[in-house]
Amino acid sequence: MKVFVFDLLPYDTHLAHLKQADGELPYPLSKIHCDPKIVARTYDEHLDAWEEIDKLGFDGIAFNEHHTSPYGLMNSPNLLAAAAAQRTKNVKLLIYANLLPLHHPLRLAEELAMLDCMSHGRIISGFARGIPREYQVHGVPLSESRERFEEAYEIVTKAWSQDVFSAEGKFNSYKDIALWPRPYQQPGPPVWIPVTGSRESIEWAAARNIPITPGVASEGLRNDVIKLYAQSLAQHGRTITPDHISVPANVFVADSKAQAIAQNAPYWLYFNTALFSHGNFTENSKQMGSGYVSASANNYVSAENLKAAERARADYRNMTMADVEKQAQNMPWGSPDEVIAKLTGMADRAGAGTLLISMNRGSMPQDMFLGQIRRFARDVLPALQAYNVKASPFAKAA
Repeated sequence: MKVFVFDLLPYDTHLAHLKQADGELPYPLSKIHCDPKIVARTYDEHLDAWEEIDKLGFDGIAFNEHHTSPYGLMNSPNLLAAAAAQRTKNVKLLIYANLLPLHHPLRLAEELAMLDCMSHGRIISGFARGIPREYQVHGVPLSESRERFEEAYEIVTKAWSQDVFSAEGKFNSYKDIALWPRPYQQPGPPVWIPVTGSRESIEWAAARNIPITPGVASEGLRNDVIKLYAQSLAQHGRTITPDHISVPANVFVADSKAQAIAQNAPYWLYFNTALFSHGNFTENSKQMGSGYVSASANNYVSAENLKAAERARADYRNMTMADVEKQAQNMPWGSPDEVIAKLTGMADRAGAGTLLISMNRGSMPQDMFLGQIRRFARDVLPALQAYNVKASPFAKAA
């Protein structure tokens, strides 16, 4: 099994004291709350952490794209990948993901080809649609998101694979373009797609045999997503395998579950109550109303999982320490043996060949973050990398 560390690069100072009566941080968040020296330190510290992750034998590092929020200082994941490529030697660099609807697709194809050459073929190119906040930032209508995403994907992959390509789309047009430089990996970097549950996204990825990460809130909903994905793969003559699925998990290694909760709960609580929904609306029903997702996007979801699929902001911003303590009982927080058992069980049930673990949700101090990286590498990583998820339990259901 492969293990990637997924890093959101949160702003390195907690801002919960700024929360308003509705429980949210102000949006937009004034520049008076952003200290460039703290930002610079945040980048320095995370690059140091990535270098350590590489030295300790993890399989990859993952980061993504978000804007105008202390949630994460990763406005340009390609800049992060360029820096990481110079500080690491072996880990895969999973850009998870560039938001295709918001950017010039030929420019993205060029940058990703450059990065693949700079890293000697270590790029995994994730593509995503993003969250509603990002569309407000870039002035792109939410209703155009899916069309823009699919058109941009075709342009990027054509630019990588064809000698000379032309494209005439609704939003972008090109004639007789020969991409230079070419990607190090041919015909281009592997593509992965994170999905949050829309039927269209799941079926689109399956039709192109693109691996997915179900970034959903419950195991039941994740099972619904993977089942539909497996069925969609089967419709195209393919069988789901562990290489098709990666699963995310927040981890914390300690001497005991109680110690893990005591040490990590404040950071997990801050992430959920202050950062997660900042400037964004997460509710599936509101996203349907905006045209971002279709009215049938969740028609495959089991009745018992519809509440999880709604992703109500109140479930995050109103979380209490008691809620965290209850959640932690089923999370990979605790002793090394407990963390190993939780993660391998999760991987088995999902049929996943890759884990995307986060260790620093909510911006913990650097020495604590590095301590977690080193302890996980010493006490947990060898067992996970030796573990083999042989098949997907969803293959028969398809």
